[in-house]
Amino acid sequence: QVQLVESGGGLVQAGGSLRLSCAASGLTFSTRAMGWFRQAPGKEREFVAAINYSGDRILYADSVKGRFAISRVNVKNAAYLQMNRLKPEDSAVYFCTARPLVATTRPSDYPDWGQGTQVTVSL
Repeated sequence: QVQLVESGGGLVQAGGSLRLSCAASGLTFSTRAMGWFRQAPGKEREFVAAINYSGDRILYADSVKGRFAISRVNVKNAAYLQMNRLKPEDSAVYFCTARPLVATTRPSDYPDWGQGTQVTVSL
């Protein structure tokens, strides 16, 4: 079975940084686009970042562009989200997800999801 396990969330002050990790198993990682989405209480799940199977096409939400960076290390079956200059509005559960080949921004495009990791940014 496909398993995606996020880690690295926590509590951080505004302006700080966190790096989220996603460990993938049960799939051919090198053929999958990887994405990060987030969901705050009472809100819909929203796109954050995605990277295609080969790492040469990357998409970011406007709200995180210039602050967050998505990356992948295929030999480790891992994807990462480096989050810098964090803001309180970044607080959410962050989910790692995977789909074939091409990075997209729609949650419905991604069939496989992790359990999420909580990120809380305080003032």
